[in-house]
Amino acid sequence: MTRVALLLAGIAPFAFAVPAAAQPMDHSTHGAQPAAEPAPEAPACTPEHAAMGHCTLDSAPAEEASGPDMTAMDHGAPASDPDCPPEHAAMGHCTPKQAPAHDMAAMPETAGASGTDLPPGDAPAPPPPDDWYADRIFPKGEMEHSRHEMMVENGAQKVGFISLNLAEYQARKGRDGFRWEGEAWYGGDINRLTLKSEGETAFGEGIESGEVQALYSRAIGPYFNAQAGVRQDFGHGPDRTYATVGFEGLAPYWFEVESALFLSNKGDLLARFEGSYDQRITQKLILQPMAEFNFALQDVRESGIGSGLSDFELGLRLRYEVVKEFAPYVGVEWGRKVGDTARFARAAGEDASSVSFVMGVKAWF
Repeated sequence: MTRVALLLAGIAPFAFAVPAAAQPMDHSTHGAQPAAEPAPEAPACTPEHAAMGHCTLDSAPAEEASGPDMTAMDHGAPASDPDCPPEHAAMGHCTPKQAPAHDMAAMPETAGASGTDLPPGDAPAPPPPDDWYADRIFPKGEMEHSRHEMMVENGAQKVGFISLNLAEYQARKGRDGFRWEGEAWYGGDINRLTLKSEGETAFGEGIESGEVQALYSRAIGPYFNAQAGVRQDFGHGPDRTYATVGFEGLAPYWFEVESALFLSNKGDLLARFEGSYDQRITQKLILQPMAEFNFALQDVRESGIGSGLSDFELGLRLRYEVVKEFAPYVGVEWGRKVGDTARFARAAGEDASSVSFVMGVKAWF
């Protein structure tokens, strides 16, 4: 018992000292206060955890709001979708939502646009790239030559073309004859030198009428060319030289049209309009209606031309394309002189109208 009493007496001071140490200390009477221990930081709320509802993202401080992210938003960049952060979108887990309409309105019209999506204007073209990857492997001089040849072969090359639109035998009242119409050109996509010729003959009488045109042709759009040059007439009538200006091209709904004004060295002003249309019956069988109208500002008695609408021709030809470059055809053509031109023809003992059955070929190369 004596040993137990001594043991309890030794433990008693420690038992009373532990509760005393656990009590908060009053430092109000002390002259200096020790530094408070920093509070433990809360774990950061990442966008992934916020998207899953585990936490809430804190607002960015003012100094951070003026950083690069806010700068991008000031320039119209859409804010990231909180339901689909960039990290998840990059892994294919979700797709960011489109920016609201008011945000899109604030974006410039040309944002993300390129090529034909850019608005029309005369802004300078962007500089060509100068960091060709192939130059790291092959000599730069050889690659420059190859790139130049590639550009030439894809739009800057010069090509030639010859087309014989009409080469036909005409069976008509009186003497049968032959008619031709064709053109040839050489140049590029924009600028070309064009030669045109047309006329008709009567067997046994030689060339009744014919003409040749030498024209400068320039593209004024994807489907039309403006043309200017000279025209020279030959045949039974008086020789005339004309200054020529006109256009040709493919109109909407695939109508091929051509029109020109002619001012002669005698001051005579003439005009011509013609058009045609290819109606495909099959891939090889094609029906082609065509029409030509001629006008004159004044009477030209030497050539038998009256003022106004002087004459017109309507034709219908059915051709079969053996190949694209060669197609025989048959058809019919009706020509009619009107007004003073018809009166001049009757005075010369000619008919004012004629019907011809035709047979010929259309070719190009």
